[in-house]
Amino acid sequence: MSLPLPLSLDYRLHDLTLAKPFHISGYTFRDVPVLDVSLRAGGLLGRGEAAGVYYSGDLPANMPAQLEAARPHIEAGLSRQALRELLPAGGARNALDCALWDLEARRAGCAVWQLAGLRRPQPLLTTMTLSADAPAEMAAGAQRFAGARALKLKLTGETELDIERVRAVRAARPEVWLSVDANQGFTPATIERLLPVLADCRVMVLEQPFSRGREQDMKLIDAPCETAADESCLSLAELERIAGLFDIVNIKLDKCGGLTEGLMIAERARALGIKVMVGCMPGTGLAMAPAFVLGQLCDVVDLDAPLAISNDCRPTVRYEDGRIDSPAELWGGQAA
Repeated sequence: MSLPLPLSLDYRLHDLTLAKPFHISGYTFRDVPVLDVSLRAGGLLGRGEAAGVYYSGDLPANMPAQLEAARPHIEAGLSRQALRELLPAGGARNALDCALWDLEARRAGCAVWQLAGLRRPQPLLTTMTLSADAPAEMAAGAQRFAGARALKLKLTGETELDIERVRAVRAARPEVWLSVDANQGFTPATIERLLPVLADCRVMVLEQPFSRGREQDMKLIDAPCETAADESCLSLAELERIAGLFDIVNIKLDKCGGLTEGLMIAERARALGIKVMVGCMPGTGLAMAPAFVLGQLCDVVDLDAPLAISNDCRPTVRYEDGRIDSPAELWGGQAA
């Protein structure tokens, strides 16, 4: 679907303020810059937000240059499929793609989920993520997430410390669904002592244990739970290479370049026998809302980023009983 002329592009960079530093393997998030994109046509407004992917150098500071180079094509009117050819996968395309979905839905007088051919969205069980901190601090954080029914622990590849982290959180919250995310922190040798602990602590998913480019190392371990690829699969073009190596693919709109490609990945993953997860980079409810639409198709949902910031958008997504819900007034139009 091409949008009518004139189509006006606007954008701004701003910082999200984290309540406290958030640690993962090899990186610490502090204040996080994001890009907001607005598209206007015929008195209607569509919006999208992106944080990019730090480990591939896709930073918000670089996105305005991408947008300015593409401005003539964007403002001439373009389809979401044309956008996939115009810009590479990443944050700039994600923000534009989500703004196009939003604008198209408002023009059509319906909701994005209807445009996508999906059923009416329902609240989704989401993981709440714990920063890789001292074991006692992570256990306390697990207890502070009193309403959480699913938790994800960030690990760092420090095997003995990670074992303590997993055990401490499981002891603090014996009832929750639990996953761990290593963000490429381990090798097959260093992870061996952790694997039986994952089994003992009833961990359900092990996410991205090894470095991007070392996907074949997954054959060297006998994981006691399902495994998920995150950094190892950035876009639809990379999906085939993880087939048979991981059980789940973590789709992030900032990685793949928007909801359009996210939906394509989900469909192709199903055909390949790979389960589907939706995750996120740091963001406000505006970034979660399109991912929430994709989440309706997913086996695992990890959309808790707004809980870590103090300057969320309004209105925003809602968290209740361990679930996320996205109100129609936030993004994506009204159901017909």
